[in-house]
Amino acid sequence: MDAEILILGGGAAGSAAAIILARAGRSVLVLERERAAREKVCGEFLGADTAGHLARLGISPAALGGVALHRAQIAHGNRLADHPLPFTAWGLPRSTLDEALLAEAARLGAAVLRGATAQGLMPEKRGWGVRLGDGRLLYAPLLVLATGKHDLRGQPRASGTGSVGLKLHLRLQAPPAGIVLFPLPGGYAGLQPSTHGRANLCVALSRGAAPGPARSAEALLAFVADASVHGTHLLRDAEPVTNRALAIAGIPYGFRHAAPADESGLYRVGDQLSVIHSLAGSGVAMALASGIGAGEAILAAQPAGAFHAQWRRRVSAPMRWAGTAAGVLAAMPGLSTQLAAQLPRGMAMIARHTRVA
Repeated sequence: MDAEILILGGGAAGSAAAIILARAGRSVLVLERERAAREKVCGEFLGADTAGHLARLGISPAALGGVALHRAQIAHGNRLADHPLPFTAWGLPRSTLDEALLAEAARLGAAVLRGATAQGLMPEKRGWGVRLGDGRLLYAPLLVLATGKHDLRGQPRASGTGSVGLKLHLRLQAPPAGIVLFPLPGGYAGLQPSTHGRANLCVALSRGAAPGPARSAEALLAFVADASVHGTHLLRDAEPVTNRALAIAGIPYGFRHAAPADESGLYRVGDQLSVIHSLAGSGVAMALASGIGAGEAILAAQPAGAFHAQWRRRVSAPMRWAGTAAGVLAAMPGLSTQLAAQLPRGMAMIARHTRVA
């Protein structure tokens, strides 16, 4: 065996599991396909639940330069709902967060192999085998699958076309004071301050609505700006950092993994375990919580199937709240914005109930 526990993926979920296990003295090998942390689509809003999980892992958003967020807005047409968040949130690029988490795992004793691409998994009598892109084979009794939105051969996640996610960093003349949500034809967008004076624009769209906005940064900005007066104001003279947005397709919002009987010793985490609607701002919290949970399950010798079933129950409420909010926003964007402006307690209630405690 090459390690006691193999972790495929060194993002937020995989690194969280590695930190928990390495801190307990277990032999851990993390395989990360990227040689250096890079930006990922969405995942820059860190709510109170995310900050709590990071504190357990020894990471502080403020110490990493995160921008504090105190307000939430919804803008559609000429309407604007503007209320304080019921908690302090943070804006932080994923590349900064992921690098800090993986570095902490390595500091605690986890072995990290960068530039290692897993091609497939093979169940073995005493665990799991992983075939790498260079032909090498690695074996371990236990495996944590943390490959994010990327499916691994032999381990499909969910069927269906799913949604398309886009992400673009911007330089703005006047960055927003907090997170701004824009209902759009076929989906929604979120704009928030980020580090180094930049702003982060993330968009989730149905596949049919995505081709036009995905063609260029200018097309994406025009698509978002045209949906509201406030968006036009915020994005006026915006300077994209890149020519095109980062993109990923086939996002199965609402997915929760149902473990089959043959997954003994294989613990799914992050987007391989569940995918919450991006408007909830709980994606990173879900990744961290699932990684922590998988690490603790392994330490307690809890079977993978039992961990997966427990997780389904744990996230059912926040995922149901997020799915309902996304559905109502898509069906009635104008009325949703008007109600949000008139019922601040409703916005705060949705923000609280979509957290992953």
